[in-house]
Amino acid sequence: MFKAKKLSEIRAFMEKLNVPGSDGWGLPTSEKTFPDGANYRIEIAGVEYPSTFKAMVDEAKKRKVKVHRAICTVGGSSYLTFDQLKEMAKIANDEGIEVIMTMGHRKAFDVGSKEMSTKEGSMQGFRLRGSDNLAYWFEDLMRNLEAGIRGFLVYDEGALMILSKMREEGFIPKETTFKWSVFGGYCNPAGAKMLESMGVNSMNPLSDVSLPILSSIRKAVDIPLDVYMIIVDAFGGMYRAYDAPEIVRVASPVYFKIEPGTAEADIYKPWMTESWHDEFIRMKVKIAQILQEIMERRAPELKMSEMSPKDLRIPVVD
Repeated sequence: MFKAKKLSEIRAFMEKLNVPGSDGWGLPTSEKTFPDGANYRIEIAGVEYPSTFKAMVDEAKKRKVKVHRAICTVGGSSYLTFDQLKEMAKIANDEGIEVIMTMGHRKAFDVGSKEMSTKEGSMQGFRLRGSDNLAYWFEDLMRNLEAGIRGFLVYDEGALMILSKMREEGFIPKETTFKWSVFGGYCNPAGAKMLESMGVNSMNPLSDVSLPILSSIRKAVDIPLDVYMIIVDAFGGMYRAYDAPEIVRVASPVYFKIEPGTAEADIYKPWMTESWHDEFIRMKVKIAQILQEIMERRAPELKMSEMSPKDLRIPVVD
């Protein structure tokens, strides 16, 4: 008869796989950094239109905020014309900002996805239904690549497997980068390690991870962690401004992820006007300034990247 292994044996087995056997309660300082030696960068989500991008850049310059990465079209890039995508790529290229594009097609767009309309069904995640929907998603990716975009949000492991092969074989540009979405639902070091092994370039853990959990994830992987510093109310509404120095210390390299609001399902619909998004993005930049100020006051020894570090995947233009 099988005899259950003790907790100590379970932890030892996990450690043998280079997965921490417990959360990082000791909160050790991370010795890892971005390639430029910096510990943190700023990422702003919800850059929905070219006008939103222009407003973000304008506000960042006024407030002297360094924005390194923009998460674009959270509502889905299939709501934008090809010319709009090209315009966003041109703005990002001019300013030296990395773009991570959030694409349609997606599960909720599928007329057969009845499960997504129910409370319990939505818990099954955003993974795409069937080969047709995978192909549609890749088709939108190709449209973005042609427009010059080189960074993409991914939340489906099957799609990630194919994307990694596409990148490896030159079916898509070798410099294409993949960010794992919070909608992928990972929040432990084993999952993070698996994603890294599959070719993910950065990872967004769930918004409610504690410092010890972040520490354990950091021990397991080298990729940057994209950590929510403020999140929509529908995700819990956390605002971790005064955690910022400790988050960077234990989890470096980190992107501060800024995404306030009521609910993503409300604010990222295509009928929200461009002018509304233009004003909203300015508030996000203000929050970035507050985080920047806290880091400068409390942890000046921790370094933020300058604009346009060489490892970013800046969009290309003709």
